[in-house]
Formats: sequence, C-alpha cells, structure tokens
Amino acid sequence: MNMKKQLSALTLILALASSGHAETRIKDIAHISGVRSNTLVGYGLVIGLNKTGDKKQTLFPQQTLVNMLSQFGLTLNGNIRVENIAGVIVTADLPAFSRPGSPIDVTVSSIGDATSLQGGVLLRTPLNGPDGQTYALANGSLVLGGYSAGNAATGITVNHPTVGRIPNGGTVERSVTVGAPQVVETLDLILDQLDFTNVGRVVSAVNSSFGGPIASPVDGRSVRMSLPPDYQRRWVDFIGVVENVMVVVDAKAKIVVDERTGTVVIGNDVTLAPVSISHGNLSIQIDTQFNVSQPMPYSLGQTVTVPQQSVKAEEQQSNFVTLKQGATVDDLIRALNSLGVTPRDTIAILEAIKAAGALQAELQIL
Repeated sequence: MNMKKQLSALTLILALASSGHAETRIKDIAHISGVRSNTLVGYGLVIGLNKTGDKKQTLFPQQTLVNMLSQFGLTLNGNIRVENIAGVIVTADLPAFSRPGSPIDVTVSSIGDATSLQGGVLLRTPLNGPDGQTYALANGSLVLGGYSAGNAATGITVNHPTVGRIPNGGTVERSVTVGAPQVVETLDLILDQLDFTNVGRVVSAVNSSFGGPIASPVDGRSVRMSLPPDYQRRWVDFIGVVENVMVVVDAKAKIVVDERTGTVVIGNDVTLAPVSISHGNLSIQIDTQFNVSQPMPYSLGQTVTVPQQSVKAEEQQSNFVTLKQGATVDDLIRALNSLGVTPRDTIAILEAIKAAGALQAELQIL
C-alpha cells in the first residue's frame, strides 16, 4: 500500500476515546436533582430576505403580516404578495435560576418553503413554556451556518441556510419560581450516564472529601447526600464544594458511528474475539459520449445526435486479514488501514463484526 492510501485510511478513525480512567470533576459528570433548564418555543416572522422567503402557496406568513400591519392601523384588502418574509419556529432553552433581563440564545427554523434565511431579521417573538406562559421575547439579526447562491438551475447550497441562530437574541421576561428552603438536609446528585461503578466512586470521593459517610448510593445513577450541620444553611456552598471533588471516571467500551457523516469513534478499551475480515470492492463505470451524425451535402438526411455508451466493470482483489484473540483497537485500526477501507466501509465492517459476536463493545449508531 502506498503512502497516499495509508494517509487516507488513517482518516477513517476520527477520534480515539480515552481508556476510561481519567480523573474529572463531579460537576462534569453529574448535576443536582431539580436543577434543569426549560424549553421555550414560539412562532415568529423573519423579514428582510432577498426574494428567498415563503412563496405564495404558503399562506400563514402572509396572514401573519396582515395581522401585524393591522396593529399599526393599516387595513389590507385581499391577498398580498411578498417574497422577503418567512414564517419560522423560534426555540430556546431557559436555564435554571434565570432572572428577568437575562439574555439567552435562540434558534430560528423555517417552517414554510423559504429557500434561505440569509440576511433576515426576526421580529419580536414571544417564547412560551409548557404552561402557555410567556417567559422570554426574541428578536434580532440571524447568523447562519450555511448559505445559498444562484438560482434553482445553477445554484449551490452549503449546509442548512433555512436554520439560524441569534446569540443573546432572547431576553428573559419571567423567571421560573423555585421554592428553595433556607435549610436543606439532603440533596440528590444525578449522574449524566447510568453506571454503577461511577456511582460507587462518587460516593467514595465525596465521603473522603468531607471526612465522613455523608453520601450513599440510591441506584445506578443517583447519590443521596446528607449535608453536614454547618452546611445546612449554606447549601449553595456545599454544592460548590461537591462539584469540584475529583473522581476517577470509568466508561463502557463503546464504538459510536454516525452514518450521515461517516464519523467513527472507537474507545481504547474495545477488544475483539478471533475474527477474519475480507474486503473487496466492485467498481462499475458507465460513460456516455454524444456524437453528431452529419449527412452528405444536398442529401435528404438530417443531422442527429448518436449516443455511444461504454460500460467498464472492475472488481478489486479481495484482501483478507485475521485478528487474534484479545485484539485491541490498535490492531483493528492497523487491519482497516491495511485493507484501505473508506469510512462507509468501516461502518459496514464494524456492524458485521458486531453481528458475528466478535466485538466486545457496545455499538451505537447515530
């Protein structure tokens, strides 16, 4: 295999997870029960588009515009035709303990047939919670992660120009009332991932940090902590101390595959049973050339286009690699590199190894 193929194969594995024995803070792997964000949603109107807005067959943006203009004393008879507006759904997360006046980021998504929200401005949009109450207002200029140029015939589109964000585009108008008592005796710590090993290690780390058995496991994800007497009126300080306690985190052997982007992330603890892998590709290329048949001068013939097709099929030689008992992720990478597989082929090979029972890890497909 030449150096170019080797470098191409090395890009198959985009990241290698650590061995799962890293030390980290509790605040990075867990949170206090009840401390959570709330999702807000609203319907709004984006204006200022360069003829990339919703078309005539999308009625609700036009109705929204008519209703808005009526609030300014303008009465419109019949339908209006504009191409620089788009109906959108606006979403945001209201963080815990947010107070009126706090800024939040909002996401704006087109719900009509607009082709791009580039250059658009979101008009003031109320954002409601699950109870129907308005908790924030959003407005501002959109920032897109993509763009579109040209027309329908010769245009180009990069990423998703119909979804944008407005950093700090929302303002909190109502806070979520949380009745926290002055005196707190117990708090529950919830791990972000279910893992009995990590629960035990968190309990040991907290007890060791405070010099006493103040933490006890509840289940595979929860730890109940009894506050020391001097912290019962200073529970915020207690949480701050607990969040900065260091703990050695364990992790399951896992392979994460994103079929949409061809991303493969393999943990370092992944091992394989004895397995053999064979890989070969069949390449079929169909080429069509159009030749012009020109009749003789002064004849009754006509000039016609004659297509000539050529079909070429090429099957690469199948490569064969055997992995021994206890093979690690490094052995797997070397085997895949020697086969010269692409990211898509890597995904198919991993699924086949898992189906054969030779992959000692969880295979997660996104």
